[in-house]
Amino acid sequence: MTAKSKFVAWFNEVDKEDVALVGGKGANLGEITQAGFPVPNGFIVTSNAYYKFIKDNNLAVKIKHLLETANFERPDSLTQVSQHIKKTILEGKLSDEIVSEVFGAYSKLGNAFEDALVAVRSSATAEDLANASFAGQQETYLNVKGEAVLLEKIKEGYASLFDARALFYRHQQHYDHLRVGIALVVQKMVESEKSGIMFTIDPVTNDKSKIIIEAIFGLGELIVGGIENPDHYEVLKNDLSITVKSTALQKKMLKKVGAKNKEVKLSQSQGKKQKISDKEIVALARLGLKLEKHYYFPQDSEWAIEKDKVYLVQTRAVTTTNEKKQSKKDTLEIENTLRTPILKGDPASPGIAAGPVRVIESAKEIGKVLPGEVLVAPQTNPDYVPAMKKAVAIVTNSGGRTSHAAIVSRELGIPAVVGTERATKVLKTGEVVTVNGTKGEIYKGGHLTSNINTNVINPEDFIKTATKVYVNLAEPELAEKISKENVDGVGLLRAEFMMAGIGVHPKKLIREGKKHVFIEKLANDIEMFCKPFSPRPVVYRTSDFKTNEYRALIGGSAFEPEEPNPMLGYRGVYRYIHDSEVFELELEAIKLVRNKKGFKNLWVMLPFVRTVKELEEVKKIINISGLVRSPTFKVWMMVEIPSNVILLDDFINVGIDGISIGSNDLTMLLLGTDRDNDEVAPEFNELNPSVMWAFEHVIKTAHKHGITASICGQAASTYPSLIENLVKWGATSVSISPDAVDNTRKIIAAAEKKILS
Repeated sequence: MTAKSKFVAWFNEVDKEDVALVGGKGANLGEITQAGFPVPNGFIVTSNAYYKFIKDNNLAVKIKHLLETANFERPDSLTQVSQHIKKTILEGKLSDEIVSEVFGAYSKLGNAFEDALVAVRSSATAEDLANASFAGQQETYLNVKGEAVLLEKIKEGYASLFDARALFYRHQQHYDHLRVGIALVVQKMVESEKSGIMFTIDPVTNDKSKIIIEAIFGLGELIVGGIENPDHYEVLKNDLSITVKSTALQKKMLKKVGAKNKEVKLSQSQGKKQKISDKEIVALARLGLKLEKHYYFPQDSEWAIEKDKVYLVQTRAVTTTNEKKQSKKDTLEIENTLRTPILKGDPASPGIAAGPVRVIESAKEIGKVLPGEVLVAPQTNPDYVPAMKKAVAIVTNSGGRTSHAAIVSRELGIPAVVGTERATKVLKTGEVVTVNGTKGEIYKGGHLTSNINTNVINPEDFIKTATKVYVNLAEPELAEKISKENVDGVGLLRAEFMMAGIGVHPKKLIREGKKHVFIEKLANDIEMFCKPFSPRPVVYRTSDFKTNEYRALIGGSAFEPEEPNPMLGYRGVYRYIHDSEVFELELEAIKLVRNKKGFKNLWVMLPFVRTVKELEEVKKIINISGLVRSPTFKVWMMVEIPSNVILLDDFINVGIDGISIGSNDLTMLLLGTDRDNDEVAPEFNELNPSVMWAFEHVIKTAHKHGITASICGQAASTYPSLIENLVKWGATSVSISPDAVDNTRKIIAAAEKKILS
């Protein structure tokens, strides 16, 4: 592609090198069009158009501020942020230049008498790459007709880039939300009588000698979404012989009726028929061989047949060929312990896992899914991905080995069984089952002797260390599970995620006479941590929302200033002193948990304390509220500003019980580097000598004064060598992410042994 500034590019003008301009889907459609494959004609509204739209409507700053308020582990928080961003985008206006180019291209797809009927498909610039797919993150719009409707769908496509499921996926993949653009494929509709998916490798076993084809009647949305169980065919590459033909009962099909797609019921005799002929199976397999030869890599493609002509509507690299699998020996040993299955389906993702069942009927219930559970659903779509990330296995009523549930399970490396037809009826929430994704079978009970989710943990088996191992937590729903692990308490309980869950700016509730709503909700959330961890301490860090994050709460814009640099602005203890209303609500919630609910294991940690004077002032507010330091009520201070390091003796003399190093902010402020800015992020390094000097100075100063010293930033979870130094310098605890607990405890034990030897 030469004209990189164009807002529209035809398929025959782009190829696989143009992902940045036309996204993964658009680039692959251009590539196979130029290579002579049968592709319905179309064009792409390029990412240049998207970026111009964002710039013309001044949306980047608004979107960034909204994203900063999102809790990516809570579906309700993501949904709320997503809705705000999408509304902002839909209110924007496409420039005259973009509209002119789009209308010019669209007119060429139609004729003098009638507008073309097209499909509008998203093509994100980080989508369908070799190391990630999660296809379907953005929307597809079928049967689009007319210029005005097309423009509407383009803006809806832009908005879909910020669907909650897409936000979650990019967060997991560490993609910058504002640097990922979107192009939109505008393609002539294929009114398919038959459609499906083809893999040029067996996606379950990684057998490269086979081509796997799945097919249904009608449009392909019902197979991709796993709503209908498809026919399953297997073809050998060496001679194109059909080795497997499994015909499924299709109950309904999606077809164009007038200007809309309509689900049409099929009789049993119709639905049981073989969906495509042997001749069509071989023709598709031949196309698959050519695709793989062209790309030199296994392909996952979607196809459609209209009036006996086969079309390819998209292709992408298979992304699961190198996933780690259980060894054959381990699998055989586990399988030997399994009894008669209580349910069977199609094997969709290999491996065996056990855990308690969680049945949900729709994506609206994904917040109920807890880590370590077996997710059971009618089928899945991209909205389910946050829950799928937590699950140890997936089971669905419908869908084939190429459905969304199957593809995502393989990418996550967890077992999956699809097409069981009655999983949501047979399996009950709470019962423990074992899922064999290799055989497509589900068994009653937990048969994995090493599976943490099906066995009681014996605390006597835990490694013990003098240096305490705390965890950083934010989600009340995770507290019960994490409390059973080898941890000594919660070293950082973040207030912000709980406040974001309340969703309304505290001052709005105060003005409306609803202080009690905020206090009770916050207290209930805090209790969910204190109860399972009792008597181990829970160190609650009081709110450290920045102004842009507060503004994103309902009613926030009425109470928050707009700041050029919120990170160094109106935040932390300075805010409590100059406007104490919200801080006093937090203190009331803390008293409610400690005094009325009886959880004396709740402590407090103060964030972003710029000066010694600020610490003196905020302590007065705490004392006036009735919270007084005692053996059961400790007050800690975060060390995250250079002034905290330099004047730590003075801060300690004011009267605190402990400090905790916030390594993220402290590293940024010591090195003058924004770790979220790609231009300078490489300079962010917690192991920089100046940062390490600060860590050592802080811990030794705390030790000198006889107070506890901890660290709660990401560094302790990331660098084993740092943990060894922290122990050597005299840290009394570290607070880390839950997934690092066992490894951190081992490193500490080894470091302590070295000191004693």
